[in-house]
Amino acid sequence: MTADEPATSAPVAELSFEQALGELEAIVDRLDRGEIPLEQSIAAYERGTALRRHCERQLAEARLRVERLVEGEGGEVSSAALDPEAS
Repeated sequence: MTADEPATSAPVAELSFEQALGELEAIVDRLDRGEIPLEQSIAAYERGTALRRHCERQLAEARLRVERLVEGEGGEVSSAALDPEAS
């Protein structure tokens, strides 16, 4: 693999958040340098867009799993999982 090739050609949906973010960062770096031909730049931009959407979806799903604090009737505070159906 050369510096101008994508880090992976795996389907975006199969990538972990970390893999997708790493590949997205590499694409941004390649595009910023401006050292790749136009057609490769367009393909890299399209893949980068898909990677960004994938990362955003994974972050939204993680946010739904984070617990939030709930105040009970007696003033006690407890934690409750966010309800993904409520969002």
